[in-house]
Amino acid sequence: MGVFLHTHPYEPYNLEGATKLIVGTLPPPRFTTGELNDKDVDFCYGSSNGQLWPILDKIFDLGLVYENTHHAIEQRRHFLLSRKIGVCDIVASSERTKIDASDLGMQNVQLRDIFGYLSKHSNIDTLLFTGGNSKNGPEYFFRRKAKEHLLKLKIVSNEVPRIHSFPWEGRTIQTVSLTAPSGAANRAVGSLALYKKLKSEDPNFTTIDFRVLQYAPFF
Repeated sequence: MGVFLHTHPYEPYNLEGATKLIVGTLPPPRFTTGELNDKDVDFCYGSSNGQLWPILDKIFDLGLVYENTHHAIEQRRHFLLSRKIGVCDIVASSERTKIDASDLGMQNVQLRDIFGYLSKHSNIDTLLFTGGNSKNGPEYFFRRKAKEHLLKLKIVSNEVPRIHSFPWEGRTIQTVSLTAPSGAANRAVGSLALYKKLKSEDPNFTTIDFRVLQYAPFF
């Protein structure tokens, strides 16, 4: 059985201008091999199954197109630049025996030097993790890196989305663990008491609507 080397196809984006960084893991393997479908966007979080852009689209009314075109990429770039948001996924590469997008399937994971980026770009004060501290999620890997620097994350808020902070070179950086913008996380959302309450008040309320409420204050 062969091993697929799943390398990250995109360099970190807009670190120079950003005050906030979105931190994920890796896009689906087809982004590495370049076999995109016509609804994928060849950019960070551009997977046609991903929900980050639909969530941001709803919050900011961006009128995004979901297609494999240069226009779609430019729309997303423009948004990130205008809102001073950068993207720095924490995984540089991993190996997979099964070619899928699951975080748990990643082996021999090589991480990016996220603290090096934080040192270089002192304007960054917030990290937005696209997922919590479950195994192989962005926060999980970030904590592994933080340990190497003998850093402890201090709890600011233990409600979902959990917020932590840590000191770094004379400034305080905040981390926010958002509910992952993936279909797989919908089950977790469905079991949250707040979601059930909102759903009972409005039967049309969806798991994407729930994330819109959760994400909006942080973007």
